Amino acid sequence: MNSTEAARPDALHRDALAVLQPGFTGTTAPDWLRRRLGEGLVSVGLFGRNITDDRQLAALTAQLRAERPELLVAVDEEGGDVTRLDVREGSAFPGNLALGAVDDTALTREVARALGARLAACGVNLNWAPCADVNSDPRNPVIGVRSFGSGTELAARHTAAYVEGLQLAGVAACTKHFPGHGDTSVDSHLALPRVDADEALLHARELVPFRAAIEAGTRAVMSAHLLVPALDPENPATLSPRILTGLLREELGYRGLVVTDGIEMGAIADTYGIERGAVLALAAGADAVCVGGGLADEATVLRLRDALTAAVREGTLPEERLAEAAGRVRELAAWTAAHAAGGPGATGTPGGAEEPAAAEAYTRTGLRAARRALRATPDKPVTPLSGPPYVASLTVAVNFAVGEETPWGPAAELRALLPGTRSGSYGAAQGEPAALAGEILAAAGERPLVVVVRDAHRHGWMTEVLDRLLAVRPEAVVVEMGVPQSPPRGALYLATHGAARVCARAAAEVLAGARD
Repeated sequence: MNSTEAARPDALHRDALAVLQPGFTGTTAPDWLRRRLGEGLVSVGLFGRNITDDRQLAALTAQLRAERPELLVAVDEEGGDVTRLDVREGSAFPGNLALGAVDDTALTREVARALGARLAACGVNLNWAPCADVNSDPRNPVIGVRSFGSGTELAARHTAAYVEGLQLAGVAACTKHFPGHGDTSVDSHLALPRVDADEALLHARELVPFRAAIEAGTRAVMSAHLLVPALDPENPATLSPRILTGLLREELGYRGLVVTDGIEMGAIADTYGIERGAVLALAAGADAVCVGGGLADEATVLRLRDALTAAVREGTLPEERLAEAAGRVRELAAWTAAHAAGGPGATGTPGGAEEPAAAEAYTRTGLRAARRALRATPDKPVTPLSGPPYVASLTVAVNFAVGEETPWGPAAELRALLPGTRSGSYGAAQGEPAALAGEILAAAGERPLVVVVRDAHRHGWMTEVLDRLLAVRPEAVVVEMGVPQSPPRGALYLATHGAARVCARAAAEVLAGARD
């Protein structure tokens, strides 16, 4: 074996590590992660488990960059229902549906830039956002309020504005979920969804926001784990050369980084396994493999690294394809580093140039947007509550992207504005709708009643509870914090277009007759 051949495995290992975006547990970097950064790892993914506040996050990212200065630190921070910065309090920024409801692209750009500035100040430089999905199926269990809406052109113009805002702050946008996850009724965290639209409809609807994102200069695109038979009847988009290379690269002309959705999600892991899934994704045209939302250990990283290097040696993954993918990851890391330093390629205010501000410093922008997104029953007077209410929240299990740990609803905000407010949560597992309605009415007594729901149209038990409550208490207020549906319910129906903390605050202000 000559010297070149002897060095070859090391180069392969570096490239294989470079294309992984792993997660880890804890609020400081474990030794194994720091070691792998020295060996070639270029990206790290952060989740709610890694973040307590902005100052701790800045310390963590500084610790990581001590090992590799040109490092991609990624987070899934959509604002709205999907937040990692504010996972324990609820987001300081409204999500996409709220921004789409306002339909002011300047506001969307401003919110995205404010969120990007906060991320950059904390040392995060890649955001797995925005969602460019057109929410065309109202039953969708995983997109919903994460979409700008069901209108194609609306989703396109706000996707572009969001990309521009984030990247003005020096944070690379990762537009998702290509080629579009809006026309599904299955959560890809759990199983493989299917989009049965024909090719003409896909080009006229699903792909339009992605074209807008590409024109806006999105630095990354995330693939979706779903089957689109009109484009590829055999392979999910993440594993499809026709979709990632033929459509995204060749037809749409995209030249940036392609990132997979979490490779450990059920749609891939339960069908192909994460090792084979990672190899097939790279071979199809992906450049980076997101892993770590559920699997977050060194063993997983080594399994994927070794699967990729073995595939190269066996000839199932071309070495030049792996090298190309690793090169794109390093190029994006260099772009973010240049932006943070204010060097070539930088635009706007250099990210990371200031100490992390408290989350409240950004809430003014988010709250202003949330207030504009709030919609009340048309042609009905908005009368503040007569006293501290009883707030009954009808709850359901949320999808993995949202996370069960993030609080939602206006009860806490109402307690701050109307001391003495009481509240309770009610789920389908606690009893039949008639029994639940009876419990709520008994708990409320003579207090004003506020009923809080989330995507009531998708849950028959929830609409039945509402019907029973409103038959007895027609003056009750209904607050919908998911996707609103017509006709409005209750004496006053407030649609917040999302469950962010600032959306809850906007609703509570109206109910309490207060505005700071």
